[in-house]
Amino acid sequence: MPEDSPFVVDADWLEKKLGEPGLTIIDASWYLPAQKRDARGEYDAAHIPGALFLDQDAVSDPDSKLPHTLASPQYFARYVGSMGISADDTIVIYDGPGFFSAPRAWWMFRVMGVFQVYILSGGFDRWKAQGRPVTAEPTRFAPGIFHADFDAGRVVSLAEMRRIVDGHESQIADARSAGRFAGTDPEPRAGVRSGHMPGARNVPITSLAENGELLPRDRLRKVIEDAGIDLAKPVVTSCGSGITAAAITLALETLGHTDNRLYDGSWTEWGGLSDTPVVTGKE
Repeated sequence: MPEDSPFVVDADWLEKKLGEPGLTIIDASWYLPAQKRDARGEYDAAHIPGALFLDQDAVSDPDSKLPHTLASPQYFARYVGSMGISADDTIVIYDGPGFFSAPRAWWMFRVMGVFQVYILSGGFDRWKAQGRPVTAEPTRFAPGIFHADFDAGRVVSLAEMRRIVDGHESQIADARSAGRFAGTDPEPRAGVRSGHMPGARNVPITSLAENGELLPRDRLRKVIEDAGIDLAKPVVTSCGSGITAAAITLALETLGHTDNRLYDGSWTEWGGLSDTPVVTGKE
């Protein structure tokens, strides 16, 4: 395992572990429409031997009008249990490019009480490019029981977010692109205003990784501090719909920052309302 983050494993480590009992590999790929990639189709065509496909839309709260809302612990447990995943497994998660949607699945499992969960550095694109084992064979599994131990304190609601913005009681780190944050680029979802929450700081997901790998700790620290985030104070992470906010969470946890929470509704919720304050510009 790479030494720079306790939450990341490399391809050499994973390849040696393939087929071991108690190891669960999950393809958690998810893409924006602009990326023009079909996550499920790519998995069906080729995946790491033994990998399961986690549908980021289907595992979300089915009753929420917002995309990718964290499901109740009961629903999450039923869903991943039906995939044969146990809370006692060692779980390795990957996506295509290596550092896009995998952190969201990593965060979901952690907030549900699983801590032996890791992300594959470089993702499946690099794994495949290096000629490592792939298969199109469906992964066989036996449904089981997943015991969730939900930590509700790691999730921020809309009501809490309103108080945080009004009272400046926590820093806000936004993982969206600089253009979307500043309000110069349109939001990809109809009916969502452009801009950001007052007081928020922009930490684009693209600034946290290079070639599908999480940056080394010294560079991570510089990126986050240069964005205006004080690592000695609480942080709430946000993004477009709750997916890439988890990448900032991963970066913070890598740096030993544990006083962080994720605003699950993120900008789709905040920018989609008419009574929430929105500002534009770089700050």
